[in-house]
Amino acid sequence: MEPFTTLTGTVGVLNRKDVDTDQIIPKQFLKRIEKTGYGRFAFFDWRYFDDGTENPEFELNKEEAKGATILLAGENFGCGSSREHAPWALSDMGFKVILAPSYADIFHQNCLKNGLLPISLESTILDTIIEKTKTDGYKLTVDLAEQKLRDNEGFAVSFDVDPYWKDMLLYGKDEIDLTLAHADKIEDFEVNRRATFL
Repeated sequence: MEPFTTLTGTVGVLNRKDVDTDQIIPKQFLKRIEKTGYGRFAFFDWRYFDDGTENPEFELNKEEAKGATILLAGENFGCGSSREHAPWALSDMGFKVILAPSYADIFHQNCLKNGLLPISLESTILDTIIEKTKTDGYKLTVDLAEQKLRDNEGFAVSFDVDPYWKDMLLYGKDEIDLTLAHADKIEDFEVNRRATFL
């Protein structure tokens, strides 16, 4: 994974409650074995008409949301099935950070494991950000090291993140990297274990 330190970007607002993983990436697109290529299918049923053209009324199809790297969502985001494809699809769509009042637990963990930063904020703070996104060219900065959100208009708020996951994201590591850091000890163990049975 790439290290995550700070990000400055525009915010795509999908202020809907209980958006489940089947809406994020519908089941018919779960045939790929790679982690990439899911972005074009994200929010498929809302994003496109039956003829494949974009639905201009869908929030993330609006001009102000295009190219957004921060997704602002509603309560209980990522509920439903535990498919890891959901954060893959969001990442492939270009999002690096999600802001929401709450998340489904497994989805939250899957985001962190895949380098996507889910931040929990109170609804009143999210409402403030939504209002700010109505200004042309509005950008928000996410500083993981300082655990702060801020903009150029004086807005600033702190957020919580588990120290373990904070370090993993800051250094661009995943759990396989942590295991491989002990490769010498693992190899020694395997050699000694084999010797025991000879």
